[in-house]
Amino acid sequence: MNHQTNHHGVVVPMVTPVAANGHLDESAVDRIIDSLLAGGVEAIFVAGTTGESIGVPLAMRRRLVERSVARVQRRALVYAGLGDIHPDEVAAGNEYLQAGVDAVVARPPVSFPTHQLLDWYRLVLDRLNGPTFLYNIPATTNVSVPLGVVMQLAEHPKLIGIKDSENDAGRLTELLQRLGHRPRFSILIGVGSFMVPGLKQGAAGIVPSVGNLIPGVCQKFYESAQRGDWVDAERQFDRMKAVTELYQKGRTIGESLSVLKSAMALRGLCGPNVVPPLRQVSAAEREKLREQMVALQLLDSK
Repeated sequence: MNHQTNHHGVVVPMVTPVAANGHLDESAVDRIIDSLLAGGVEAIFVAGTTGESIGVPLAMRRRLVERSVARVQRRALVYAGLGDIHPDEVAAGNEYLQAGVDAVVARPPVSFPTHQLLDWYRLVLDRLNGPTFLYNIPATTNVSVPLGVVMQLAEHPKLIGIKDSENDAGRLTELLQRLGHRPRFSILIGVGSFMVPGLKQGAAGIVPSVGNLIPGVCQKFYESAQRGDWVDAERQFDRMKAVTELYQKGRTIGESLSVLKSAMALRGLCGPNVVPPLRQVSAAEREKLREQMVALQLLDSK
């Protein structure tokens, strides 16, 4: 854990692999992490939205964090999501930091009153024992963290950045203009369609769920963007977009997570099991997915 770490690059929001008995599939955690490290990504974000964090029991999340930190062995950064916490219930975040994560990621509670967010986040930051990212994701929380709140919280010594997943291009532009060049404050983009313009405007990194399937492509995209080679960056991004549509197009967030896990299962990374109330895809859906993955050259045609 290092407050001065430069938090940037490709941050993959890792799925949480679940065994058929509902327990954490620890061997699959290792396989997924090995795949992400082989792709060269900068950081791995566990227990976030893509990791089904709301449905994962706290004991399982703790074990996920421990196993992930142990497998990564400082070869990348590890972030851990806190979920729907109350200021009095930050013990889990401090346990994650004690276990060796480089930062925790705190989204607001679902439907939390916006006018209370500044005080709520200050309490959380005061009680956490290490680096923290804000997490703005109105699609799941029904709360948009106002830019004015972000600006005031940016003065807090424990706040090191924000993962912004709000589908608002104007907001992102303003956020980057206000805080994009602030030392030791990293803006990470969680909306796929904003990743190219966001990096052009100075964002520190991206958080692509498709990195679970093609981490190397995501890394090449980021590296090309950093070189200013936007022709190659756009080419890599086209590949990211095509694979993302495999599991996201026409689906809710929950549905897309089920399909993403099935896609990973077809590649031998984990099982297709999801945490209730999510539903595992049917055999017919899985066969159609297999055909689509073959077409995208994600699987052999055998």
